[in-house]
Amino acid sequence: MSGFDYIPAPSHGSAWVTGASGGIGRALTLKLAQAGWVVYATARSEDKLQELAAEHDNIRVAAGDVTDAERMRAIVAEITSQGPLALSVLNAGVYYPMRAQEYEAETAAKTFDVNLTGVSNCVDPVLKALFEQDAGCIALVASVAGYRGLPRSAAYSATKAALIAMAESLAFDLAPRGIRITVINPGFVETEATSVNDFKMPFLMQTDEAAEAIVKGLNRPGFEIAFPGVFVGILKTLGFLRPRSYFWLVRKMIGWDKVEK
Repeated sequence: MSGFDYIPAPSHGSAWVTGASGGIGRALTLKLAQAGWVVYATARSEDKLQELAAEHDNIRVAAGDVTDAERMRAIVAEITSQGPLALSVLNAGVYYPMRAQEYEAETAAKTFDVNLTGVSNCVDPVLKALFEQDAGCIALVASVAGYRGLPRSAAYSATKAALIAMAESLAFDLAPRGIRITVINPGFVETEATSVNDFKMPFLMQTDEAAEAIVKGLNRPGFEIAFPGVFVGILKTLGFLRPRSYFWLVRKMIGWDKVEK
């Protein structure tokens, strides 16, 4: 029986990246294409995908909204009709910061629809394809925000924690089949989504740096790809704290202990 730590990265076939029109997804699509992959790029904006495809001959446009389950099935069918789907990086996601005083169910639902249901809509056809092939790799892009709840991130942290748990649960069935599942947990990356943050983001990375870390991680066996290392280490250490200590320390770190309630 294989263990997921020993399943090698795929070496041939096509790659699929969702959320490819900007941020980490765009940078990753280009890096994979430059590495020789034929990459199918998915996002809602076909115009932005066409601009991306113009940058490298290995990029194929597969426009669609991840909340549209039927469209996601059609994209996977299109890819597999051309050959094996070796690598799927399910990266599409949204971030709407909310404090408790600003919490709105409608805004939270948008986060759940894209970050969780949208990923599930992609996982379904991808797993069916991988079981037919008996090979391949599926990577879910979660976040270090899924380790523990972070300020202003009630909906976002909830979805990312769910993706980590989803990947862990699926690994029990996929590893014995030689199918690799990986969870990708980035820290702060300078993107359109994080531009709404009005605080200094520790260990902030550029999209090219994040994409490079993902490519390197995919080229090594393993379940989790998390970066940057120092920040990941800090957050995992915080994960061992009791709730009272965790809340106190994080509030102090971001300056909320000085804010009038």
